Amino acid sequence: MRVVLQRVNHAQVAIDGNVVGKIDRGLLALVGLRNGDNSEVVKKAAAKVAKMRIFEDKDGKTNLSLADVGGQILSVSQFTLLADTKKGNRPSFFDAMRPPKSKDLWEEFNRELEDKGFHVETGEFGADMQVSLENDGPFTIVLDLED
Repeated sequence: MRVVLQRVNHAQVAIDGNVVGKIDRGLLALVGLRNGDNSEVVKKAAAKVAKMRIFEDKDGKTNLSLADVGGQILSVSQFTLLADTKKGNRPSFFDAMRPPKSKDLWEEFNRELEDKGFHVETGEFGADMQVSLENDGPFTIVLDLED
């Protein structure tokens, strides 16, 4: 599982011009699931996201978590995070998990975050989405998790 976290002042995802998910301060989570990922990996990822200290305290140090700042999460499924670009000019997505299992695990990831007390907005699985954001920092972290 690969999750790209971007610390944002605000973010939204739209489909055909209609906003389907929108947050203020928090994290945009682009979520890619790979073949072999399972519930255990999803739970680890959600726990890591929940505890990640990437928000600044009053001294300007990144000591605060999403919960500490009352932040929200916008979760967007993005299989292209698993692109293999080692050969040729066309990315291979062989390692990306296929639906319906990838959708189920992405939804489980979102529920895990909600169960930890976070407000989670989402894109729509498999849709052509337009994501817009104001990256705060910019501050972007890539989490690679494997069972």
